[in-house]
Amino acid sequence: MRDTPKKATYLYLKLTLAFSAVVWTLIIWSGHVDMGFGLIIPAIMWCPALAAGVTCRLLGREFRSLAWRWPNNRYIAAAYFVPLGYASVAYGAVWAWRLGGWNSEFVSLVAQGFGLHGMPAWGSLILYIISMATGGMILNLSATLGEEIGWRGFLVPELAKQMSFTKVSLLSGIVWAAWHTPVLLFADYNAGTNRWYALGCSTMVLVSASFILAWLRLKSESVWPAALLHASHNLFVPGVFDNLTRNTGSTFWYTTEFGAGLAIVSAVFAVYFWTRRSEIPHISYLWDDAQTQSPRYAECATSMGNRRRVH
Repeated sequence: MRDTPKKATYLYLKLTLAFSAVVWTLIIWSGHVDMGFGLIIPAIMWCPALAAGVTCRLLGREFRSLAWRWPNNRYIAAAYFVPLGYASVAYGAVWAWRLGGWNSEFVSLVAQGFGLHGMPAWGSLILYIISMATGGMILNLSATLGEEIGWRGFLVPELAKQMSFTKVSLLSGIVWAAWHTPVLLFADYNAGTNRWYALGCSTMVLVSASFILAWLRLKSESVWPAALLHASHNLFVPGVFDNLTRNTGSTFWYTTEFGAGLAIVSAVFAVYFWTRRSEIPHISYLWDDAQTQSPRYAECATSMGNRRRVH
């Protein structure tokens, strides 16, 4: 099979669709995204990685082409704190404008769960947040790495060999959002509002996040910042801020990944990273990894890498 960016992209997307369809069917059949005691969630999240691995195998590429190198620590720090930043702004606005309340019941459950008699509830809450931000992050990373090996480890670099940064971010975001759509529309992957409204807000969040994720992936030349940012988002948004927000009637229309608050704020963050697109190095470094691949791939990389650049 001839290895070109376009063929690699199509092959990867076909395999992702095929592997994911099996898990989608089970989720839709049950109606619950956390079916099987939640074990189906890591299964669906590792479908993109499986597709990337099989694609590399079929094209004769080495798995190290998926950018396993550890990046500069400033990208790791950015990946960790950016989701905390946009979540703090979005939920801070919800609380300030009284669109949602403080969930004191959850705080009491946290204190009861830790069972540290004599410790005030706020102390248990702090311990909960610290535990989530450390051990919880590791657990989340083990799942989000599966998605990011595929989306940002494989798909984004292949698209970057064919188009500008803006198109890469937009197209990869649309694909990512479409991948979430079956379980959102036909299962319970939503917050309970109108499903089409939830789909619109979720799509905006995912496309916006794709600009940030693509920037981190291409700038750092590593898949790890993307995986960590994804894990940080999954931890702080549903694990911390959603739990601490009490529904006062219409709260879900503004909160969660399916509400307007996070959609708007994440879009603002995406615009900021988009304005810094000129900082991304010449895309030729992506072709350097290809020199260790098959001779046909290296020949294609050499000829195309001289004329592609990120805009």
